[in-house]
Amino acid sequence: QVQLVESGGGLVQAGGSLRLSCAASVSIFSINAMGWYRQAPGKQRELVATITIGGNTNYADSVKGRFTISSDIAKKTIYLQMNSLKPEDTAVYYCNAKRSLMDYWGQGTQVTVSS
Repeated sequence: QVQLVESGGGLVQAGGSLRLSCAASVSIFSINAMGWYRQAPGKQRELVATITIGGNTNYADSVKGRFTISSDIAKKTIYLQMNSLKPEDTAVYYCNAKRSLMDYWGQGTQVTVSS
């Protein structure tokens, strides 16, 4: 089992920044990949960014150049630095971990960007 706890969401004005954190209950070395997904009201959950144990990253086109995913192995934590936020970034952001063909999800954290 992998438990994930997110933090760092909130309300910010357009153009502002937020940093999300996701703490895992197990060593990141035991996880194949971690990432962030988001779900806006009335829309499907979509990938935002992922990072593998080797440090390879992948981003949705809509956030490239604005968001940065990173990991701190010692703290068993990944981060999502979000800059130049737009109202369309408003969503519940979920942390995801993939291990042994299983998907694990955090409870989600709300990000609201006002115009």
